Amino acid sequence: MVSHRPFQRLQPLSLLAQLISRQVDGCLQVVSESASWLLYLDRGKLAYATNSIAPFDRLYQHLTQLSNQAPALSRLDYAQLRRQFESQPTSPASSSADYQAICWLIEQHYLTPPQATGLIDAIAKDALQPFLTITEGMYELTAKTAIAHYPNLCQLDLRQIVEHCHTRAPRASSRPEPRGATMPRPAVPTGAGAPTEPKSRHTIACIDDSPTILQAISSFLNDSGVAVVMINDPVKALMQIMRTKPDIILLDVGMPNLDGYELCSLLRRHPSFKQTPIVMVTGHTGFIDRAKAKLVGASGYLTKPFTQPELVSTVFKFLGIKDES
Repeated sequence: MVSHRPFQRLQPLSLLAQLISRQVDGCLQVVSESASWLLYLDRGKLAYATNSIAPFDRLYQHLTQLSNQAPALSRLDYAQLRRQFESQPTSPASSSADYQAICWLIEQHYLTPPQATGLIDAIAKDALQPFLTITEGMYELTAKTAIAHYPNLCQLDLRQIVEHCHTRAPRASSRPEPRGATMPRPAVPTGAGAPTEPKSRHTIACIDDSPTILQAISSFLNDSGVAVVMINDPVKALMQIMRTKPDIILLDVGMPNLDGYELCSLLRRHPSFKQTPIVMVTGHTGFIDRAKAKLVGASGYLTKPFTQPELVSTVFKFLGIKDES
């Protein structure tokens, strides 16, 4: 990842998805017309996040909310804390001033480490809320080794924080539509009531390390006029797919050794599979997961647990098969 010259179009979700997927270490500095952000990352986990919008007012607000759990905070001279740390420069060359203040609060026994973790989580959610709305700016990634006193109090799940921010954000007209709202669910074609389709069978490759899921998919598609190739070893999947050349690929996200995102990216680099529909199958439905799927070139998403009509509908959609029942 390299810095972008001011000002380029930014897609915050895609940027965060890359950080998580690549397990990035270092400080991401993002600058827009309205504010700047610092995100300290430890192997794709969030160590600390802040922005330039009144960081010490934000810290004071969350310390006040935490005072019931941390009685020692009632003795804190906040004005002195602010004078001690607010004047320190906030830059990716050192940990941010508000983070240094939190470390001092731990050293002086105003906070315990678990309380500090909860505080950092709450601050990150506030700091990242406006970040997700920006459309233009610049960013730069500074290596972890180049930053003095790098934040190390906790490692937060960045994906969950982003989910929280989206839940808290005002509903927008571009929000994801409910599952099934735009995609009809055809009945499974069986017997005399089956739709008239060409006799040639389509081939579907299902890649999942769970034999139970593979058997369920095979059973669900048994009467739908397609041939199912079941693959339970993601490492060998690429070779088997090259041999079978399926019309559509159902790809589980969470697999050992080689996850679905990595395998999808590998498939998209092969000229034979640049246009083949690849549907990611996962129990995660979050914005970060969808952004990661889009980044690696996935065609669509199927959420576990799925029903037979949902599976058949998704497969028919990408194969271009119409249900006439």
